[in-house]
Amino acid sequence: MIRAALLGLGLVAIIEGLALALAPSRMREALEAIARMDPEHRRLIGLLAVTVGIALVWISQA
Repeated sequence: MIRAALLGLGLVAIIEGLALALAPSRMREALEAIARMDPEHRRLIGLLAVTVGIALVWISQA
């Protein structure tokens, strides 16, 4: 379980790092767009991301 969690955190760090390294100005634009969103919309996007993440982890362990 810890191994899978570390793998997941490592993959997230790689993706975030690539986004910041390859397109820092686009990342700023994305963060500004998120800041303008309604809190309920941000919550829905967050719940969707969690759901997709759980599904991917579950599929990878099957």
